[in-house]
Amino acid sequence: MRTNVIAGNWKMNKTNAEAVEMLTELKGLVKGIEDVKIIIGAPFTALSDAVRTVEGSNIAIAAENVYPKASGAYTGEVSPTMLKAIGVKYVILGHSERREYFHESNEFINEKVKAVLENEMTPILCIGEKLEDRENGKTAIVTETQIREGLAGITPEQAKNIIVAYEPVWAIGTGKTATPEMAQETHKQIREVLKDMFGTVAEEMIIQYGGSMKPGNAKELLAQPDIDGGLIGGASLEADSFAQIISAARK
Repeated sequence: MRTNVIAGNWKMNKTNAEAVEMLTELKGLVKGIEDVKIIIGAPFTALSDAVRTVEGSNIAIAAENVYPKASGAYTGEVSPTMLKAIGVKYVILGHSERREYFHESNEFINEKVKAVLENEMTPILCIGEKLEDRENGKTAIVTETQIREGLAGITPEQAKNIIVAYEPVWAIGTGKTATPEMAQETHKQIREVLKDMFGTVAEEMIIQYGGSMKPGNAKELLAQPDIDGGLIGGASLEADSFAQIISAARK
C-alpha cells in the first residue's frame, strides 16, 4: 500500500512573511494527519523560514529547483549542499515551466536528480506532454522518453527514493483537467516504464498527478489505483484549499 503524497508548489509566489503565515495556518489544519505525506515547495528566499516554521510538524519543505553542482562559479544558482544544510527534504525537478521557459533538457534534469540523491534528499521528477502531443497520440512516447532520460543511470535502490509527478502540460493553470480515467491510463503507462527500468521497486514508487488537482476533483482522481497523490499549484497557495486536498487523500 503506497502512501499518498500531497505536495504544494508555490512557484514564484509568497514573501517570507506570507509563507510563515500560510504554513502556520496549515499546521493547525493538518495536525495529527499521519496517513498522508505533506510537502510544500517554496521559493528559495522563503525556504529557511519555511523549514523553521514547520519544525516538529507533519509538513516537509521542498525546493522548487536546484543547480547540480556542490559549489563554484555559478552566479545566482543554489546548490543541493545549500538546500540540505537548511533542512530541505525534497526538490522539485523538471517542472514543465523549467523545461519550457529555461530550456532544461532531460540530460540536465538527470544531473539534478543524481545530485539531489547524493545529498540525501528526495527528487520529485516532473514529466508530462503538451496539448499537441496529446492530440497526436504521443503522450506515452513523450513521458517514456522523459522518464528514461531523466532517470538514466539510477539504480533500483535509488529509485525507491524518487517521486514521479505526471503533469499534463495542457492541464496546468488552464482549468482543463484530464478525466480520472485519462490520468489513470497514463499513470499506468508510467508505472510500466518504471517496472521495465527498476523491476518490482516500481510498485513502491509514488506517482503523483499534477494537472490542476483541486478540492472538487481530488477524491475522484486519488481513487485511481496508480495515482498516489498530487503536485498542487494554485490550490496550494491557500491553507484551507490545500488542507481539503490533503483530507481527500486520506485512505
